[in-house]
Amino acid sequence: MCELWPLPSVSASPPVRCLLQSCLQQAGLPETQDRSHVPRTGCPGAEVTLCILGSPSTFLSVLLEAGVQSPGNMLLCLSPAWLTKVPAPGQPGEAALLVSKAVSFHPGGLTFLDDFVPARRATYFLAGLGLGPGWGREAAELARDLTCPTGASAELARLLEDRLLTRRLLAQQGNVAVPATLAFTYKPPALLRGGDASPGLRLVELNGKEGQETLVKEEVGAFLHSEALGDALQVAVKLSGWRWRGRQALRLYPRAEQGPVVDTVLALLEKLEEEESVLVEAVCPPARLPFPGSPPPGPELALRICAVVCRTQGDRPLLSKVVCSVGRGDRPLRHQSSLPRTLEAALAQCGLAEASQAAIVRQRVKAAAEAALAAVLTLEAGLSAEQRGGRQVRTDFLGVDFALTVAGRTLTPVALEVNGGLCLEACGALEGLWAAQHLGLAAEEAAAAPLVETMLRRSARCLMEGKQLLLLGAGGVSKKFVWEAARDYGLKIHLVESDPNHFASQLVQTFIHFDVTEHRRDEENARVLAGLVRARGLQLDGCFSYWDDCLVLTALLCQELGLPCNPPAAMRLAKQKSRTQLHLLCRRGPPWPAPSLYAVPCCPLESEADVDRAVRQVPLPGVMKLEFGAGAVGVRLVKDASQCREHFSRIARDLQGEADHPGIGLGWGNAMLLMEFIEGTEHDVDLVVFGGRLLAAFVSDNGPTRLPGFTETAACMPTGLAPEQEAQLVQAAFRCCLGCGLLDGVFNVELKLTGAGPRLIEINPRMGGFYLRDWILELYGVDLLLAAAMVACGLRPALPAHPRARGHLVGVMCLVSQHLQALSSTASPETLQALHDQGLLRLNLLEEALVPGEYEEPYCSVACAGSSPAEARHRLLGLCQGLGIDGPHYPVAYFLSHFK
Repeated sequence: MCELWPLPSVSASPPVRCLLQSCLQQAGLPETQDRSHVPRTGCPGAEVTLCILGSPSTFLSVLLEAGVQSPGNMLLCLSPAWLTKVPAPGQPGEAALLVSKAVSFHPGGLTFLDDFVPARRATYFLAGLGLGPGWGREAAELARDLTCPTGASAELARLLEDRLLTRRLLAQQGNVAVPATLAFTYKPPALLRGGDASPGLRLVELNGKEGQETLVKEEVGAFLHSEALGDALQVAVKLSGWRWRGRQALRLYPRAEQGPVVDTVLALLEKLEEEESVLVEAVCPPARLPFPGSPPPGPELALRICAVVCRTQGDRPLLSKVVCSVGRGDRPLRHQSSLPRTLEAALAQCGLAEASQAAIVRQRVKAAAEAALAAVLTLEAGLSAEQRGGRQVRTDFLGVDFALTVAGRTLTPVALEVNGGLCLEACGALEGLWAAQHLGLAAEEAAAAPLVETMLRRSARCLMEGKQLLLLGAGGVSKKFVWEAARDYGLKIHLVESDPNHFASQLVQTFIHFDVTEHRRDEENARVLAGLVRARGLQLDGCFSYWDDCLVLTALLCQELGLPCNPPAAMRLAKQKSRTQLHLLCRRGPPWPAPSLYAVPCCPLESEADVDRAVRQVPLPGVMKLEFGAGAVGVRLVKDASQCREHFSRIARDLQGEADHPGIGLGWGNAMLLMEFIEGTEHDVDLVVFGGRLLAAFVSDNGPTRLPGFTETAACMPTGLAPEQEAQLVQAAFRCCLGCGLLDGVFNVELKLTGAGPRLIEINPRMGGFYLRDWILELYGVDLLLAAAMVACGLRPALPAHPRARGHLVGVMCLVSQHLQALSSTASPETLQALHDQGLLRLNLLEEALVPGEYEEPYCSVACAGSSPAEARHRLLGLCQGLGIDGPHYPVAYFLSHFK
C-alpha cells in the first residue's frame, strides 16, 4: 500500500501522488511535506518559475537537479487543474501560464506541496504529452501559444513520433545510420513529399488503401532481397504515426518469409489514416562481442543504447548521458523491460571490456546523438510558430535509441527512434541506483543538468524581455556585442553617452547626450541626469554600467531614482585601488578567513613627496599604477626609489587628463599608488553576486606579463588549478567584494596565487572586460551581461548552481607595438575575422585603430578551442606561428607555458 500525504481538495489522482512518493522513497529522499495551508506569497512575475506537468518518474532527475540548481523554483504539477492560462496583454493569440498549486523541489531532495497566492507566472513550461487517460489533450492545450518558453508541444510531438519522418530526417540531415526501411504511406505529410532519396529508405506513396496487393508484393520482394538489409535475418512490420506510439505489438518475421510479411502489410494498410505509414524494417543483427572474434557461450546478447542529448547555448547539441539495456539477441529490447546500466558496464557484459574500444563506441554514440538533435533543430528552424505550437516552443532535449551492430566491420550505433521522456526516465533510473546510498552523486552526474541550464537560460530571457534599462557609457568596439545581445533579449536600452556621434546612438530606444567624463562632479551630474530621465517620462526597471568611468555615477543615479544598486560608497571604495587595499587590510574579521588576509600593502601617491614616503613604507620591488586606471595602462614594475620617481614624473607629464588617453579613468585625475609586488600566477575571478550571496564564479588563468609592464599576454579558461586552489581564489574574490560592501552585481576580481594563498590585485566592480564575457558565454552558457541586467532590475539571475565548462579556450593578446606588420598583412583584421567565421579561431577585437603608443592596450585577443588545454594550446601555437603573431620578441610558446 502507498500512503498519501494529506491533500484536501487536491485534484491530482491518487496513483500520480503515490508514484511521486514512491520515487522519492526509492531515491532515499524524504516524503513530501504539505504546507499548502499557508499560501506562498510574492510577486508572481518577479522570479524564475520552472514548471513541469507530467509523470514524476519520467522527470524526477530534472526535478531534483533543478531543486539544486534553482531552489524552490522548480514546480511539479500533478494535475492540469493546478495550471491556468490567461490572455497576455499586448500579445494577441498568446497566453501566460499561471501556477496555483504545485510540489516545489529544494536541495537535498526536500519537496513541499505549496499553494501560491497570487498564482506564480511560469517562466518555463515542460509537459509530458503522453501522460495517460484524459491528460494528453489538456497538457497539449496548456502548452500551446504560451508567452513563456516551452520545451514541448503536441505539434512537435506528432512530428517526432512519426518514425518514418525522423528516420528520413536523421539519414538526410544528420548523416546518422538508421535501419533499412520500406514504407508504404497514404497521403504523406508535406515534410515527406519530394526531397532527395535516402540510402536504405524506400518510400512508396499509395493512392488508396485497397487494391494494393500487386504493388506491395513487388516492393516487399525487392526490399527483402536488397543489399540494403545487409546481414539482417529478420524484418519487423509496424505502423508509423503519432497515433501508434506504444499502442501496437511488434511483428517479427524471418527475412526469407515474404508471404507473411506481405499479408501483414496488407492487413495494416486497412488501419491507415492520412499521413500514416506501414513500415517494413531490417532488424539490426546484434554485434558479436568481443569484436572481432567468436561469440561467448550461451545466448547471443544484444544492446539497446539510450542517449539523452540537450540543446545548449547557441542551439548546440550536447550529449548528457548514455544508458544501456542488455538482453537476448533474439528478443526485442524495450524501455522499462530491462535494467539500465552504463555503456561501459553493458559492453563489458557482452564481452567488450577494453576501455579504449568502449571509448570509441561512446564517441560514435555521442556524434550520432548530437547529429540527431542538430537535424531536429534544423527542421524546427524552418517551421512556423503555428507548426511548432507557439512562438516560444523549442525542443530542448531528445532521447535517441540505438542498436549496436556491425557495418563494414565497424561497430556502429544505428538510430531506431527518437523520444522524449523514455530515455530521460531510463537515465533517472540509473542515477537512482546510487541515490539512496550516495546522496549527491546522482546530482553531480545528472543527465538533466544541461537541460536544467537551458531551462534557466530561457527563463532569464522570459523575465527580461521588454525590460527598460538605463545604460551609462556605451564603451568602444570591444562592447559591440552589447547592442546585438540587447536586441536578442528584447531589452529596451536608454543610453547616456558623452560622444554625440557614437554608433550606438542609433541602436537604442533613447539616446541622452551627456558628458560623464568629469567625475569630480558626479553627484551634481547624477541629480541632473535624474531630472532628464523624469522629464522624458522613462519608466525604468533598472540602471547599470559596464564602463569603468561611469560606475560611481551609475550608483549615485540609481540612488536618485530609487533603483537597485550597490551603495555609492562601496563603488567609490572599489574604484580607487589604494582605498580598496587599505580598507581591506583593516577588515580582520570575524568571520574568518578575513579580507585582510588577501590585501596587499600600498601607499597612495599624489605628489613627488608622497613617492619618498611610499618607498619607506612599501617593500620594493613594487608596482606603480594609476589609482583609477584601466587596461593596465601606466602600470610598471619599479625596483628602487629612483625608478619610482622617474615613473611618477612620466605619468604626471604624459597622462594628465581624459584627452590624453580616453576611457582609462583620467577624468578622476592621474593620482597613482605604489603597492608591493607579489610573486605568483595571475588569475581573473568573475563573480555574480545577489543579495550578498555568491551565485556563480568563473576562474581563468593569465600568462606571464612582459615586465616591466603588466599588459596581459595570454589566458586560459577554465582554470588549470587544482580544485582547492580554485576554491581559494573564489573565496578570496568573494570576501574582498563583500568587504567593500559590494553585495549585488557582476564583478571582476584580479588576484595572484602565491605560496601563501591568494592576494588581491584589484576589484573591478563591473562585468569583466576584454574577452571574458564572450569566453564564459561560449564555455559555460552563462551571459554576464544578462546577469548584470537582471541584478540591475532587482531580479535574481537565473544561473546554474554548478556551471560546467564544455571545453577549453586558450588565447593570446595582439599588440600594435609588437604585431603591426602581421596585423597589416598575414594577420589582418579581415583575415582574423574570416578564420573566426570558419570556426578556426575565436577573435575578440578590442581596439579599432592600428596606432602604436607607449601607453597601449591590447588590439585584439586570438584564441583556440579544444577538448583539453593541451589541444587548445597546440592549435593556438600553430596558428600564431602561421600568422606571424609568434616571434622572438613575442614568444607565444613561453606565454602559454604557464598553462601546462
